[in-house]
Amino acid sequence: MHVSERQRQAYEALLSAPDGPFVTERPALFSPAAAAQDEVNEKGGFGRFAQLLLPLEYTNWVEENRAHVQSCYIGDWTSLNKVSVRGREALKFLAWAGMNDLSRFEIGQIRHHIQLDENGWIASEGVLYRLGEEEFVYTAGSCDWLCWQLSRGNWDVEIADISPETFIFGVQGPTSLPTLEKATGESLRDIGFNRTRPARIGGAPVRVLRTGISGELGYELHGSADDANEIWSAVVAAGEQFGIRRLGFRAQPVQHIEAGIATNGLDYLPAAIITPGAPRQFRRGSIGGSFVPAQGITDYFRKPGELGWGPRRIPPHDFLGRDALLAEPEPTRTLVGLTWNRTDVAEVLTSMLTGEELPEQMELPRRLGPSFDQVLFAGNPVGVSTGRTLSANLRATISLGVVDRRHAAPGTELIIIWGRPGTPQRRIRATVTELPFKPDNRRVDVTTL
Repeated sequence: MHVSERQRQAYEALLSAPDGPFVTERPALFSPAAAAQDEVNEKGGFGRFAQLLLPLEYTNWVEENRAHVQSCYIGDWTSLNKVSVRGREALKFLAWAGMNDLSRFEIGQIRHHIQLDENGWIASEGVLYRLGEEEFVYTAGSCDWLCWQLSRGNWDVEIADISPETFIFGVQGPTSLPTLEKATGESLRDIGFNRTRPARIGGAPVRVLRTGISGELGYELHGSADDANEIWSAVVAAGEQFGIRRLGFRAQPVQHIEAGIATNGLDYLPAAIITPGAPRQFRRGSIGGSFVPAQGITDYFRKPGELGWGPRRIPPHDFLGRDALLAEPEPTRTLVGLTWNRTDVAEVLTSMLTGEELPEQMELPRRLGPSFDQVLFAGNPVGVSTGRTLSANLRATISLGVVDRRHAAPGTELIIIWGRPGTPQRRIRATVTELPFKPDNRRVDVTTL
């Protein structure tokens, strides 16, 4: 892929900066539901999710990791950016800014909105839902790219950052529906997958979205930050008889790997970080893992087809990055699951108890920041592994991998290099596994429950 001289200079400037390609523009804050959450944060630890500090664990990460499979959880995603997009040309602008076809985008519907740069790399992606003929809401790890693209054009559109005044709570798992029906006092079985409508909890208005970030039946609640403590407490109280658990930040990202969902800023980097003039996004931090990029930072970027998001045919409407997708053949790499060999993982985990040279240790259940590990076949590089996590549900160490298609068949044996360069690295055997790692229960017919 061609990289302009300006982009290359931007990349070099990022690498020379003290914080590398990750920056933050907001001071750390607490969630608007912090009062309700802190009552049961007995360990007193916090993790930083973008600009917010969230409890690391309420009980323990193993119990919290299993909740979305055994019962349900309530978790805090308020850190996600949220913008309101309104105006006569709002739909037209959003269709141009994202690769998804919005020609049949209905009021009350939710869409995955994938935004590309001029090279066809993913610059941002998130959830877009339609509130009216000319009104939409977009939520993502960062909305800066969308706002910047609007500022560069001449659209009859108004965009407003509603992040400070809006909370987002996830309620996911098989008992999420009875929990929220008790909390709202009404049936929610009319809300199909990827649909949304308003409701009320304790007299406070909320918007209920049926989503599937856990791979299970699940919902999101969006509402006013002023009501966050009351809503959080009401949902917990309603879910007690259904086994609800509070989800801490430590276990929060594990479910994404189980469900086979790549996360922007963790499993790949957004191309926006080297676009001259574009806002730099995501938090501070270094990139972990054994992978050493050969072409520079663009080796961390992904095309939508590499993550399973590319349609079989490129949509006919005009959108940013379309020409680049048309000019290139089908991606040679694809997203797979990787199941790590138990014996090899155990040798790393127990190395502290032996006299051998110590390899880099594995954070449990996973590293909180981005980490990229080299994948080999017959000694040759064939891809990259990300999101290594210990799943209490699967009783296995798993990760996502973007690997050459000729080595992507389930059952293929690969090697993952564990440990940063300069450390005593280990070779971990891994088996290609079909995604998602566990059954996909997001679209279960709730009218029959």
